[in-house]
Amino acid sequence: MCGRYVRKTPPEQFAQLFHARGKIDADEAYNVSPSQNVLVARNAAEGERELALLRWGLIPSWAKDPKIGYRMINARVETVAGKPAFRAAFKRRRCLVAGDGFYEWSVVNGKQPYYIHLADDAPFGFAGLYEHWEGEGQVIESCTMIVGEPNKLVARIHDRMPCIVEPKDYDTWLDPEVSKAEVLLPLLRPYSAKKMAAHPVSRKVNSPRNQGPSLIEAIETE
Repeated sequence: MCGRYVRKTPPEQFAQLFHARGKIDADEAYNVSPSQNVLVARNAAEGERELALLRWGLIPSWAKDPKIGYRMINARVETVAGKPAFRAAFKRRRCLVAGDGFYEWSVVNGKQPYYIHLADDAPFGFAGLYEHWEGEGQVIESCTMIVGEPNKLVARIHDRMPCIVEPKDYDTWLDPEVSKAEVLLPLLRPYSAKKMAAHPVSRKVNSPRNQGPSLIEAIETE
C-alpha cells in the first residue's frame, strides 16, 4: 500500500505539468497522510482540466457513512476495474495525484522507512480516482491512489507500490470518454526502476505530525 507521500513542488508547476487550470494555495507537504487534502488534476464539469484539493480516502457516492474513506486510501490495480467501491470512478472519474515521492517501510530491515522518488527528482502524477459524496449536511470530494506490483527497485523494500502514470499517458488517463479496462489497465504498469531512486530516511516520518525537508534526507543504517 501507499500511506504516506511527499509533495514539495509548488502547485503552479503541477498546473504546467498536468496542463491544468486553477490556482491552488497549498504549502509544501513532506509527510502527507490519509484524510488530509491532496492536490490532484482532473477534468472539470466544463470539460477543462483543473487542479483541486480532495480528501485522501475515497468515499463512494452510495456510502452511508463517510468513515469508509479511512479504508479506501488505496485501490488495488488487480481489482480496481470491478470492485463496487471503485468501478464507477475507474470508468469516469480518474485523476492524477500530484507528488514528488513516497515512503515505504522495509519489513526486512526492522521497518526502516525509505524515501522513493524519480532519479532526476522531477515531480509526477500518481494514478488516482475521485468521488463526490453528499450526506449528513456535508459535501465531501475524496480520492484514492491505485497501487500495484512493485518494480525491481521497490521490490527490495516493499511488495507493493503506487502506480505512477507516464506523462505521455496523462491525456488518456484523464479522458472521461475512455472507460475500457483493456485501455486503462496497461497504463498502470510498474514504473521503470531505472528511472527511480530510493534511500533510507529517519523514523521521524513514522509520525504524520512531523514535517519538513529533513524527513527526506538520506541517513546511514547499520
